[in-house]
Amino acid sequence: MTSSIKLVLFDMEGVLSHYDRVARTNSMSLITGKPPETVRHAIWGSGLEARADAGEITDDAYLLELGNLLGCPISRDDWLIARHASITPNAESLAVAERIATRRKIAVLTNNCRLVTDHIGYLNPPVAKLFGSHVYPSAAFGAAKPAAEAYLGCVGYLGVEARETLFIDDSEANVKGALDAGLHAYRFVDADALSRELARFDLL
Repeated sequence: MTSSIKLVLFDMEGVLSHYDRVARTNSMSLITGKPPETVRHAIWGSGLEARADAGEITDDAYLLELGNLLGCPISRDDWLIARHASITPNAESLAVAERIATRRKIAVLTNNCRLVTDHIGYLNPPVAKLFGSHVYPSAAFGAAKPAAEAYLGCVGYLGVEARETLFIDDSEANVKGALDAGLHAYRFVDADALSRELARFDLL
């Protein structure tokens, strides 16, 4: 069918790259000398990561609070080293996105703080190369997926209507959130299935 889609908006981790929370935890554990269970609680169990993703605290406040929870200072470089350990680019998905980019606008909306997108060239070079400056953290829009504000803030910033956007995410909750916000949405399983879905939208 002829597509009315002007923007294809990708989630990053779980779609364009693989995310390994254990590797991140273990890396931070080695950096700080704290047990992995202490690191897991500080980042996720405390709710700190969710607050940072939603833009409720600044990056500096996030690092300061993380250090307080772990009982030692955490520098930006410390955090980036551990975060880098968690990311493995998905070459097959990136190849599909590159094909779409010849026909439509592409961008990334990821549930993350600005530390990730400000340093995307180090953390995920293939994504940085393909998407350039169009890698957006949920924190920039004051809400994390699946809240409607995250999607609508991003597409509004890009000057595109929700109904003109196809959103791709591996999370069922995030896909539902996008649909509820008025976007088209597809739950990612693998690059081959994604290619078939994009062909259905006349995007490949």
